[in-house]
Amino acid sequence: MRTVQMTLDEDLVKTVDHMAKALKTTRSAFTRDALRQAIGRMRIRKQEGKHRLGYGLHPVPRSEFGVWESEQKWGDE
Repeated sequence: MRTVQMTLDEDLVKTVDHMAKALKTTRSAFTRDALRQAIGRMRIRKQEGKHRLGYGLHPVPRSEFGVWESEQKWGDE
């Protein structure tokens, strides 16, 4: 591992310390986990953007899923 120095607002540090204590972990471990989660969310957003672009350029034809419409049951039938 590598040690890095960060500048954070005092309120944020207090909140992180409070959360870390409640979770019985360290400030560093809490921050590592939070950063990993944020990176994961960013990767998902990026992938979703690629999917949106791809489906926008090449939309799924209605007939691709229409074959299953007669098989669907909605509970009120």
